[in-house]
Amino acid sequence: MNEETVGEPSEKSASQKSASESTSMTLASAILEQNDTATAAGQQRQEQRPTISPGPPTISAAQRQQQQQASSSPGGGPQTPKQKPQQQQQQQQQLPPMPQLNANDMRELREIKQLLWGDNVREDVFKRWSQGFEFSDYEPSALVQKQGGPCAVIAPVQAYLLKIITMDTHEFRLSEITPAECKRLLIQALCNILRNCRAPRYRLVQLHRHRTNSDNQTTKERAATSGASAAAGGEGAEGGAGPNANEVNEEAEEATPETVEHLTGKDNKAGQASSSHHHPDRDLTPDEFHSRLYTLHFLDGPTVSRYFGDHYNQLTDTYGVMLFMYSVFLTKGIELVAADISDTSEPIIHRTFGYGGQSMINLMLTGRAVGYVWDHEQDVGGLKLRGICEQSDIGYITTMEQMRYCTVGSFYKNPRYPVWVMGSDTHLTVLFSHEKKLVSPETPSEHGRRIFKSFDPEGNNFIASSLLREVLAQLNLVSEQGYVNLMMKRLDPENLGIILLNAFMEEFFPCERHSAPDTFELMHYNGIPGSNENNKVRYYCGSAILLEGDLKSMCASNPMVTCLQTKWPNIEINWHDPCHTPSLN
Repeated sequence: MNEETVGEPSEKSASQKSASESTSMTLASAILEQNDTATAAGQQRQEQRPTISPGPPTISAAQRQQQQQASSSPGGGPQTPKQKPQQQQQQQQQLPPMPQLNANDMRELREIKQLLWGDNVREDVFKRWSQGFEFSDYEPSALVQKQGGPCAVIAPVQAYLLKIITMDTHEFRLSEITPAECKRLLIQALCNILRNCRAPRYRLVQLHRHRTNSDNQTTKERAATSGASAAAGGEGAEGGAGPNANEVNEEAEEATPETVEHLTGKDNKAGQASSSHHHPDRDLTPDEFHSRLYTLHFLDGPTVSRYFGDHYNQLTDTYGVMLFMYSVFLTKGIELVAADISDTSEPIIHRTFGYGGQSMINLMLTGRAVGYVWDHEQDVGGLKLRGICEQSDIGYITTMEQMRYCTVGSFYKNPRYPVWVMGSDTHLTVLFSHEKKLVSPETPSEHGRRIFKSFDPEGNNFIASSLLREVLAQLNLVSEQGYVNLMMKRLDPENLGIILLNAFMEEFFPCERHSAPDTFELMHYNGIPGSNENNKVRYYCGSAILLEGDLKSMCASNPMVTCLQTKWPNIEINWHDPCHTPSLN
């Protein structure tokens, strides 16, 4: 796959020009709470654009005098419904104008939030996900995961970052990578994941830095104003997208660098202000976070990378990981995501433990949110369950396969680059190597072994004799019934009804060696500080050797070896650091 060149913009003017020519931006509120101000703005939508207030609206002396005259005039007293929207319109005209809302983005963000979190977002789980992309002080290119949960995003990003390093350099020296280079690598990795979605445009979800009217309301006030519409995707929230709420457009407005800077607080200028309206890093409740979301539309990857370079703080601030997660889901599109998942009854993020499901991992690694890791699709009880449809850039192996909870297909075990995300029952880590022969093209022998084992889902290293014809047909070998009967007698001379893998390979692929080397170096990454020696996140190196034969030793007490054996059944590995054995948890 050809990589897009990602670099930091050299001139601000160039960045502004590209942003104004090829980006379009929309503001999309994920909560869309109905309040009085929003209703008034909707009634006046023919006369003004909708706005989101960064704080309580101010009233000038002239306006205050006008209100007093209105209340003391004949027929005064309580304001009529006609007078109230006019006053609120005057107040809102003093606030900075905001882009119009996009109906499609608003709807999809509501549905994505429901798909990810379910009906309610638990605050403790939300806080565990609230972190930016942050590099280790002890390993320049290693990302730090502060708490359990967001590994479903951080580990794939780390894997793509390492893929770029292994692809671009013959002998990479990880300890010598500069901070500027790490920034470039991170941006390129994020763009790579977004590009895998194969969408006509990139839709980035960003966080508005200014306080909105909804932030100034207490929970009780919001409940009184919006009723049951506080949760995104609820019945009331749908009403918030109607003509009586904020005005919405199907098409996005053209963005300008000035508008983007106003929304994001570029270079953290907003965060440096002394005003209490600016808290870029303060803790937000889930409702506050989702009420501040807006989207930016981009037509090509290089423009996205330039935007990330200009607004790098959006990636490193408190909610950078979640914003990128939402960007991937929105860029893919909720309809395609839901079609891939097929079963949306349970949220993707676990309600209690907060880890991301297999659909999220697959979306980050391959651009498709399928729920299974086998090749293509399988018929299980009449249901077509979709897995990985083609060879992936990044691989995936898991201890759950050894426990017989899943079957990882060849597309994941043999990726294009020697980088694998490793799964345990609680966490995701990354395995990588500079040995490119580990992922060299499949030999005929390896292809034959893979097809044979696809008919052996339990890993017994044998199949029923009745399946031989189907195996030969998939390998494009002679599959006429007379020839198959002859081979069955030859491969199963004792008429046991089974055909062993070794006998099959010796008959059809004799004397062909595996393409993988017998010895090679492997490196392992775990982003949680507590899983590293002295809480220092860094890479650990080990020397691996592939033993003769297909027999493997069961090592239940060593999950690392157990996981590696799902890819290399006869592997042994010695880690170079005698004081620390890398952990999958």
